[in-house]
Amino acid sequence: MATDANLTRKGRGRPKGSPNKLGKAAKDVIAEAAAELGGAERLIAWAKLDPLNERAFWATIYPKLLPLTVSGDPENPLGFQVVERRIVKPD
Repeated sequence: MATDANLTRKGRGRPKGSPNKLGKAAKDVIAEAAAELGGAERLIAWAKLDPLNERAFWATIYPKLLPLTVSGDPENPLGFQVVERRIVKPD
């Protein structure tokens, strides 16, 4: 049966906008493990070892460093170009 106590959202997870502490802790542990396993030099050696490793690096690891949104300078807005292909029937 529904009561006032179970209809509120009080106590349900972290507040909107607050940082995810578990995510930061996990990232810190992964960074420490990567340093112990050889850091950047080891990652480079691994990527060069096999073309599939390099593909995995570019497809899954590197994109995590890219920003989720791209924003430009308000004084110099990002430009765009429209490319259009038209199929025409020859005469």
